[in-house]
Amino acid sequence: MEKLDSWGDIVKEYGAKFIDYLPTLIGAIVLLFVGLWIIKLIVKYLKKLFEKKDYDPTLEKFTVNAASWGLKIILFVLVITQLGVESASLVAAIGAAGLAIGLALQGSLANLAGGVLIIVLKPFKVGDWIEAQGVSGTVVEISLFYTKLDTFGNQRVVIPNGELSNDNITNYSFNKTRKENLSFGISYDDDIKKAKEVLTNMVMEQENVLKDPAPQIIVSELGDSSVNFSVRYFAELPNFWDLHWYMIEEGKIRLEEAGMTIPYPQRDVYLYDQTKMRGTVREKKSE
Repeated sequence: MEKLDSWGDIVKEYGAKFIDYLPTLIGAIVLLFVGLWIIKLIVKYLKKLFEKKDYDPTLEKFTVNAASWGLKIILFVLVITQLGVESASLVAAIGAAGLAIGLALQGSLANLAGGVLIIVLKPFKVGDWIEAQGVSGTVVEISLFYTKLDTFGNQRVVIPNGELSNDNITNYSFNKTRKENLSFGISYDDDIKKAKEVLTNMVMEQENVLKDPAPQIIVSELGDSSVNFSVRYFAELPNFWDLHWYMIEEGKIRLEEAGMTIPYPQRDVYLYDQTKMRGTVREKKSE
């Protein structure tokens, strides 16, 4: 009977405490659900705001996710505080946990910081053709930790943002136009002025070659076995590569039709009779 009485007293004591604590618990639960509902509305409003204006998709995704997680963290702190946990102790616990996680995930945090820099500074965007970390390709996705490229050979390359943000990046799609610099060589016996005229006519006939800035056809080098011409012109990005391949083939054809010789590196080799050379050396010694 004494044990039953003691258990009864415990139940009454904790039951009374639970009843006293029940309004606080209900208030925390209500705060949690109301807060999640408000966060959902805010995120929905942000998405509509980005849809109305032409923002970068990566920046849109990053901003929405950052706002969502930031608001949820604030809501979590408010709910815990509502339950009676001291805010100072909670902040200290979160700080200690953050330090431990930061030490354990140094590489991931470096990638996260690099991703934030790429998204904010925007050295490139989805759809750009870039060269970085020894590879080149089209950017298909920019996340907080990695950037994904599709190469010319249709391979998927995943580059950590930490390394990408700390290295040189060449963005071939940043400007709307691109300058070409093709090289053609002719023999030293050929007519330089005639070759220049042939290349000039070829460039000026192309509709996709921009006339401003004006194309340039110049003698760029007197090589070991050829006189080299540099054919320089600007073209819009959508037309650049088709024009590049065409001009290489057409340039060779037109130069050959004009009677020009396109030389290739060659080397003259001289053979000497070793017997005669020895005889010559002996004669010199006897003298």
